Amino acid sequence: MHNEPLAFRMRPKNIDEIAGQQHIIGKDTALYRMITKGHVPSMLLYGEPGIGKTSLAYAIAGTSQMPFIALNATVSGKKDVEEVVAEARITGKVILFLDEIHRFNKLQQDTLLPHVEKGSIVLIGATTENPFHDVNPAIRSRCGEILQLKRLETEDLITLLNRALNDEERGLGKTSIKMNDAQIRKIAEGVNGDARKALTLLESIISASDEEDGTITVEDWLIDNLIGRIGLVGDKKGSHHYNLLSALQKSVRGSDVNAAIFYLANLLETGDLVAVSRRLLVMAYEDIGLASPEVGPHVLAATEAAVRLGMPEARIPLANAVIEMCLASKSNSAYKALDAAIRAINDGKTGDIPLHLRDTHYAGAAELGHGGYQYPHDTPIGSFGGWVNQQYLPDKIKDIEFYEPVLAGDEKKLAGIYERLKEFKKNK
Repeated sequence: MHNEPLAFRMRPKNIDEIAGQQHIIGKDTALYRMITKGHVPSMLLYGEPGIGKTSLAYAIAGTSQMPFIALNATVSGKKDVEEVVAEARITGKVILFLDEIHRFNKLQQDTLLPHVEKGSIVLIGATTENPFHDVNPAIRSRCGEILQLKRLETEDLITLLNRALNDEERGLGKTSIKMNDAQIRKIAEGVNGDARKALTLLESIISASDEEDGTITVEDWLIDNLIGRIGLVGDKKGSHHYNLLSALQKSVRGSDVNAAIFYLANLLETGDLVAVSRRLLVMAYEDIGLASPEVGPHVLAATEAAVRLGMPEARIPLANAVIEMCLASKSNSAYKALDAAIRAINDGKTGDIPLHLRDTHYAGAAELGHGGYQYPHDTPIGSFGGWVNQQYLPDKIKDIEFYEPVLAGDEKKLAGIYERLKEFKKNK
């Protein structure tokens, strides 16, 4: 009987056994050709858990037949790195697979990096975090390849599951199992592209199934029961969490209700209500803005209610807020106007505040020439309120315009008023 988990036993022995990731290691890729010809470059493997980073590293080592050492940066120390260096001196060249490479400390780097640079150690680093954010530049610069792995497609997972069921040496091939194609597909579709979960689930299903006359029969209800909740959920402090927040905002901005609700559901499963509520509130003013000014207060009320309620009830006001934002008229004109003003200031487009706008609440203001401000409320203009034609910007930039209205929703009215006031300034 095997002691190791099925997912461990079924790791590919060479790159031809890799399931999926054909954009990285397919037979028509440069990496495949390099490895089959005996050249293994240092590289970083980036992607979510369970999609094959470790398997790819082991497969590369199996194909190249080079000495292979695996370490985890969270538990390895300087002594472990020194042992790798010593092995490289003996063998001439060694592949070091370093999982969680973003946790590599400076002392370990100082010991290892010179040997990576001269080529005696081939470094294959794996990380679930964005390497451009979380991996030390010293390591990145020595890794010629930064490869982003993808979730496996259903057909790739079906191939992997069938291989496990038929492999007599490493898999379940010596066991008589009654299981149909539809059940295998259900497993493949239920793990959201995660190969490790697919094999672990298969092993659990086989273990929990009834055996009669030496044959294990898999039943549909058992698959449904064990699949459980497997989604895009990730670590609320990791890169995937920020990818989900980004996907939520872009879906709302694109008015796709179903996509926005899907990403909201995934975010709520991480339990980080504060981050979700903060992002929704920013979106209400960044993406909805002046076109639907009532949305901001609505979202504020919804997020405050969510934090006060906690999960699972918090999902209710947040769902209302997301759908309202998706279907609301949208404008980003307000914050773009402010950003334009900030750029102008940073570019030196400034000037003195006009004298009539300066503070006059002190003795001697008149002696400095401050004063002459006309109070707009004293001059009503239709139903708009009060307005007078006087200069507010400094002389050097008096004609500059930062605000460009978006003709959407309620902002159409604001845009009309803005244009009329510009005409009044020209005519008076």
